[in-house]
Amino acid sequence: MPATRDDLMAFFDRLGIETKTVDHRPVFTVAEGADIHAMIPGAHTRNLFVKDKKGKLFLIVVLHDATVDLKQVHTLIGGSGRVSFGSPDQMMQYLGVVPGSVTPFGLINDTGQELVVVFDAAMMQHEVLNFHPLSNDATTTISRDGLLTFARGCGHTPLVIAVTEEAKAQGL
Repeated sequence: MPATRDDLMAFFDRLGIETKTVDHRPVFTVAEGADIHAMIPGAHTRNLFVKDKKGKLFLIVVLHDATVDLKQVHTLIGGSGRVSFGSPDQMMQYLGVVPGSVTPFGLINDTGQELVVVFDAAMMQHEVLNFHPLSNDATTTISRDGLLTFARGCGHTPLVIAVTEEAKAQGL
C-alpha cells in the first residue's frame, strides 16, 4: 500500500523538515495551476517519470517552465538510449502516485531505491520549492535543503545536474 499524505507529513516530522501545505482544486498540468502558482510563494516545478531503453527508471525534477531535451537527456543522466515516459502502472508501483500527481515526495514509496533521482541545477538555485504531496489537490512548500534531506531519508542520493536548457545556459 503506498504512503498517504499523512504518512508523508509524519515522515517530514521524523526528519525534522518544515513544510507548509495548501489545499486546492486538482490540477493535472502546469498550465492548469498558473493561478495557484501565483498564490503560493517559491519555485514551482514539474516532474518527469521516464525510463531508458533498458527499462531503468528516472525521476527528473525541473522548474515548471524549463525545457528538457528528451532526445538527449539520457546522455546527462546515465541512461542507455533515449528515454520515454514510464507507464501509469510503473508510476504507481514505484512512486505510489497516478499521472498528474508525480512528485519527488513519491520517493517515500520507492523502498527498493529503484529510481535514479535527478534534480535540475537551475531548480536547486531556489531556496523554496513546491511539489504535490502525493496527490494533485494540494501543494507542499519545502526548502531546497529539506528536499535533499527528504530524498536522502528515502535512501536516494539525487543527482544535482544541469538537465534543462536554462541550467545549461546559466553554466550550472
